[in-house]
Amino acid sequence: MTLAQLRYTIAIAKAGSMNEAAKSLYISQPSLSTAIRELEAETGVEIFRRTNRGIAVTPAGEEFLGYARQVVEQYELMEAKYISKEQSRKKFSVSMQHYTFAVNAFVELVKQFGMDEYEFAVHETKTHQVIEDVRNFKSEIGILYVNDFNRKVLTKMFHEYGLEFHELLNCRIYVYMWKGHPLAKREKITLEELKEYPCLSFEQGGNNSFYFAEEVLSTYEYKRLIKADDRATMLNLMVGLNGYTLCSGIICEDLNGSDYCAVKLDSDEIMTIGYVARRGVNISALGKKYLEEISRYKDKALK
Repeated sequence: MTLAQLRYTIAIAKAGSMNEAAKSLYISQPSLSTAIRELEAETGVEIFRRTNRGIAVTPAGEEFLGYARQVVEQYELMEAKYISKEQSRKKFSVSMQHYTFAVNAFVELVKQFGMDEYEFAVHETKTHQVIEDVRNFKSEIGILYVNDFNRKVLTKMFHEYGLEFHELLNCRIYVYMWKGHPLAKREKITLEELKEYPCLSFEQGGNNSFYFAEEVLSTYEYKRLIKADDRATMLNLMVGLNGYTLCSGIICEDLNGSDYCAVKLDSDEIMTIGYVARRGVNISALGKKYLEEISRYKDKALK
């Protein structure tokens, strides 16, 4: 296994085509194909599946690519520092379910450290993708929740992927809606009172299992249910249709504005928000500072 072969796999995955990757690498397509076949034979891993439509990365290949990217990135950092004598920028990336407070913690992190010496990335995405991003080294940390319903399934998945879950916040369940909603001024709301209003849920794509739902009580038989892909659409549906979603109750008006509120749901359900990271890998200084920023929201949890 060589560094060149690792770079070839990354280029092919990015291009989605052996021919296009060969052009970008300035080598012949047969030479590239031979190098990849030798790598797959040496490692015993089928990294790419050849189809009539081109190249597709296999599940095992996705994991291999995660390690390959880390090795190549570390080499480039060493090359920049010790050979090219360049001052490389430190990197931090986080993936998360759709939590405004997690985005706000990221904003505070960037403000404190600035972007001259650091390179940041944030991915607000589906539950399964949060886990995959950490597994494949795309992100150092993944922010998500577990509860009594999904804990066993997700914990098994974390173990199989070489990840660990660490608790940050314990939260009760709140109904998130716009302030013009007919129930917005209530101190507490029951699910029965909400049944005539559309429940809004984040779409989970091909991994649309109850266990991957971002909202607790995912198995409840909602009379009206609308799936959405992003937070902006969710907020528009709250105003346009008097929709609502279930959340932690931690609101960040600086990002979402002051037109929305959280009302306590009449339920004893508890959600534990935490982070997943690779087992045995130390969290970076930036990662630790980010987690400190999230921990500041403990006072707002379990109100």
